[in-house]
Amino acid sequence: GRGGGGDGDGRRGGEGCDAARDRGGVRHGGGAPAAAAGESPPVCYDSFLPCDRMTIAQGVLKAIHVRKMVEAGCRVKIWIDDWSAFLNNKLGGDMEKIQTVGRYMIEVWKSIGINHDGVEFLCSSAEINSRADEYWPRVMGISTHRKIGVVRELRECKKPTAQFFNPCMQCAGIFFLEADICQMGMDQHEVNKLATTYSDNRQEKKPIILSHYLLPGLKGQNKMSASDPASAIFMDDEKAEIDLKIKQAFCPPKIVKGNPCIEYIKYIIFPWFGKFEVVRKAKNGGNKTFMSVEELVMDYESGSLHPADVKPALKEAINQILKPVREHFENNKEAKFLRDTVKVISCPLYL
Repeated sequence: GRGGGGDGDGRRGGEGCDAARDRGGVRHGGGAPAAAAGESPPVCYDSFLPCDRMTIAQGVLKAIHVRKMVEAGCRVKIWIDDWSAFLNNKLGGDMEKIQTVGRYMIEVWKSIGINHDGVEFLCSSAEINSRADEYWPRVMGISTHRKIGVVRELRECKKPTAQFFNPCMQCAGIFFLEADICQMGMDQHEVNKLATTYSDNRQEKKPIILSHYLLPGLKGQNKMSASDPASAIFMDDEKAEIDLKIKQAFCPPKIVKGNPCIEYIKYIIFPWFGKFEVVRKAKNGGNKTFMSVEELVMDYESGSLHPADVKPALKEAINQILKPVREHFENNKEAKFLRDTVKVISCPLYL
């Protein structure tokens, strides 16, 4: 969540799990609690700042996580946090632009398959304004919490007060939406920690924290960031753009650790297709379908699978995943307008 950005701490996938309480069928190594008979389904919360074009870290990876949670019996609430974007001065603090990006994000998610009964898209400003009497007392309670040092660690003191206060609002959103599970990126660890500490001291329902993997940048950075377009794959990139970006991506032979191409295959292609298909000439080993990450890693580390084999196959797979997104934004007039507007908003020199 939160843009799919931030520096990870070495953990991968949904491997960071703080299952702080039992409910139904909680699996302490990860996963979601199943609702018992007659119980309402667990609520899974994720939050995003609407401030830029959407990368595959926010789009495809999020679709994979949401699908898993819905299949596990959860209701997923995706919090389009326009207030936090405003407080962080994203897009110059222009709320109209921020909310336009929020509508664009919803169009992207729906086009990639996050468009069913188990998912709600909620705009923070609208929800907060409609139930202000519930939300703001919660923020006040968190802001006066005796563990406020945890909040202070999240922001440099020299930054505007709005940014200092923002973590309290983020934390309040978790309780405001009655979340059982917080499924966000590793970069949100401190806010999640604040939520669990606050619930301990107030003897309130403590959310389970599922901290998921942050997709690396194409150049080998720890994260994929929309602020570096050459290192990011956007959900609305054209096929030719994706082909060029992956062709130029960092992909050292025989080295898996820190190799973004291998990471994309592991965390996007395998979960999406259940396999990875390589097409190559007979003299280079012929076509091969990998059915597991372990098999892929073994071949790559041995050198029998070369970057020149991996990159064309990766390009084909990602383009196949994103094809419905492109078609939606070309065929839907409102979606196309939002896409073109967001491109100009996020990069005025784009057009």
